[in-house]
Formats: sequence, C-alpha cells, structure tokens
Amino acid sequence: MRSAKIEEFVKERMAKHDKNVFKTSVWGQKTTFCGRDGHRFLFSSEGNLVVSWWPPIMQRIFPTSLINTVGDDARLTRRLLSVYPLIKDYTFALTCALFAGIRDGEQTSRLGERFYVLLKGMGQLPVNLPGTRYYKAVKAGDAIKEELLRVVRGRREEVEVGGDDGEVEEDLLSYLVITGDEMGRRMTEEEIVDNVLLLLHAGHDTTSCTLTLVLKHLANEPEIYDKVLEENREIAKAKAPGKDLDWEDIQKMKYSWNVVSEVLRLWAPVQGTFRKAITDFTFAGFTIPKGYKLFWTAFSTHLDETYFPEPRKFDPSRFEGDKGPVPHTYVPFGGGPRMCQGKELARLVILVFLHNVIMKNRWESVFPDEKIVTDPLPTPSEGLPIHIHPHSF
Repeated sequence: MRSAKIEEFVKERMAKHDKNVFKTSVWGQKTTFCGRDGHRFLFSSEGNLVVSWWPPIMQRIFPTSLINTVGDDARLTRRLLSVYPLIKDYTFALTCALFAGIRDGEQTSRLGERFYVLLKGMGQLPVNLPGTRYYKAVKAGDAIKEELLRVVRGRREEVEVGGDDGEVEEDLLSYLVITGDEMGRRMTEEEIVDNVLLLLHAGHDTTSCTLTLVLKHLANEPEIYDKVLEENREIAKAKAPGKDLDWEDIQKMKYSWNVVSEVLRLWAPVQGTFRKAITDFTFAGFTIPKGYKLFWTAFSTHLDETYFPEPRKFDPSRFEGDKGPVPHTYVPFGGGPRMCQGKELARLVILVFLHNVIMKNRWESVFPDEKIVTDPLPTPSEGLPIHIHPHSF
C-alpha cells in the first residue's frame, strides 16, 4: 500500500469512526488502527497485551531474525547527479562493511541489486506466483541468504583458525558468530544469516531515502541550507586541521538534526508496524479480541494539525529547545521496547554524510517540484537529479 493511499485510508476512517481506534482489514487480517493514544498504549503494552507481528513477506524472508523474535525467543564537480541511486549505493556499501565485513565491490553490487528486488516486494499480497513482486522478492531473498551463508561460514572458519591470534575482524558478524546466550548456546547459521539480512535491509534503505529527502529540502529551502552550513562551519573551525568528526561534534549538530527530524516527520520511511493481541483487552471503549492485528501509523499524528500546526509546512523549528512534540506524536523510530535499535547509527551516518557534503558544495534541484512517491519507501520520483556547485572558499 503506497503512502498517499494509506494516508487517505487512515484519515478517512479516523474522521468517520474514531481518532484513536477503528477496525478494518489489511492483508486479509482483522486489524485495528491507532492514533496518539494508541501509540502510547501499544508501545507500553509489549509483551503483556501485544507482541510484534509482521506481514507474510517479512516472516518469509526473516523467519528467525530479531524482527520476528518475541519474548524469550569521485570528487564532486559542477555536473548533473541523480542523488538517490548514489546515496543508496553508498549506504548499502557502508552497511555491508560495518555489519558483515563485505568490502568487495562486485559482491556488494550483486547483493544491492537483489536487495532492490526484495524491497519492491515488501508490503505486497503474498501471492507466490511467477511474475509477481512477492515471488521475485522471495527468490531474491533466498539468493541473498545463500550468499550470506557463504560469508558466515567463511567467518566461522576464520574464528576457528585465527581467533586466538586476534586476526579476526571485529565487527557485528564476528560478534554473532562468537557470542552465546546465558546457556552458552550460539546462534545457528540460519539465525545469523537472518539477522545480518535484516540489518543490511534496515541499515541502508531507510537511511538512504531520508538522506535524499534532506538534500531535496535543503535545495528548496536556501535559508535553512545556510543555517545548516553555518552550524557545520562552526564545528569544523573548532577542530584541528585534518581531524575527523567525533561523537561530541555530532552532539553539536542540533539544528542539522532538527532538519532531519522534520524530514522524518513529513516522510517517515516506515509507515508503521503491527502488533498482535495475545489476550483480550479493552482500549478506548472497544474490546480488542485475542489474535487481532493492531497497526500504528506515523501518519495519524505526524500530519495532525492538533500536534503539528500547518502540518504540511517544512519547519525544523518545531524541534527547537524544550518545545518539542507532545509525547507519542512523533514516532519515526517507533516506541517502547520495539523502538528502532538503529536510531543512533542512523543519526551518525546521516549527520556525518551531511557535514561532508554541505561543507564542500551547494546544490540545486533540476525539478524543484519533483513528486515524492512511496513504493514502499518515500523517494523522489526521478531520483532527485541535482546540479552540484563546489564552494569557492
């Protein structure tokens, strides 16, 4: 379901029935949608009344990953560039290196192409027939798993042979291979592959679309661009020449992060997620039966003028000082025990990238009014082609 359609779907039913809860059907599942009070209720009820639940395609591709586990279980010159494909390649290569130690360009490119097919199948009806997006996504997911399985087995061999000499690469993959639970049981190869697959997916898709939309808004909002540039210049001036950014510098990028936060409000990469009722309970005067699927969506609050006046206006000042959003109304990373664990990594990747780009360049959109389409993530319809103008200072 595309964002424009799901937004209209939710708004129409909230207006017709109730702002906090209404019953409908999604993917053939009996489903209840929730607003701000629903966000608060669901995020605080994990494990007691509800547990995480994902659509069939997600369960098929990531069967044993944490997503389905509950309870115990080249230099820039003045030229035309298409931003989204470049940023997508960059973030995917970065996540491959960070999470799996994959740095071979050919292998990264091959995996990236398969991930593109996989992404296109997310949110599709589970019709496993040749030619459908679901079918192609399943095939792509299986091919990715086969390749990652070879990577996992190779790392296990490295651990067994070179572990005592400290020659094994220290990354997340090594941690998953080596670490056991409190009973000493280590993850199976299938579990490791599923979790690496999930991390590669979650670690680049949402970040790449957010970065692309940040650059789009900065191109269209010169005053905001100038403020972000000034903040980053001040940070650079305070550092010794050639010294890299550190976490303290990231903490100083308050206005830059406000800009990113406003992009996430308008264009939340994840439209929402499901929970499943594990017992009967009452909410907002309605009885929710055991087994019902509950879907919370960022649209229900992010674009509600009750919480965000002039909700369609791009205004980073919403996040300044102590006047931030009302709790449970700004939820691009979810909430409760299931809040996105990659939030700070995403913040780090986005702000470091933005710092390096804005300190060297100004850019302009070829199509200032380029539409944003969601299929399944929000991205510019033409990939955001821009003209780059390197700074002369």
